Amino acid sequence: MTGANPVRGEACLKVDGRELRLRPSFGALVAAEEELGPLFALAERAASGGLTLKETVALFWHCLADRPDDWTRERLGEAVAAAGLTAAAPVLGWLLGQVLGGR
Repeated sequence: MTGANPVRGEACLKVDGRELRLRPSFGALVAAEEELGPLFALAERAASGGLTLKETVALFWHCLADRPDDWTRERLGEAVAAAGLTAAAPVLGWLLGQVLGGR
């Protein structure tokens, strides 16, 4: 997988030596909302510093485009934790910006 297409609202998350493409499609966001609650509230928690690692990984998991067959949600969580929240923060911010602002 090479890069993300910003026109499609995509972003790349670089973890565990891989580049994972995130796409906040309608289906992905509905699945995330079913698990995490309203997306606006999720964005508010993120803005106030109250978003958990579990919530971050859940949003990333639902938005993964072309999910690698050998990846589980737990592996994604471990990879995000190993990379550090500082590495995930720009991608999370951009993704939430897509959710709130649309494309």
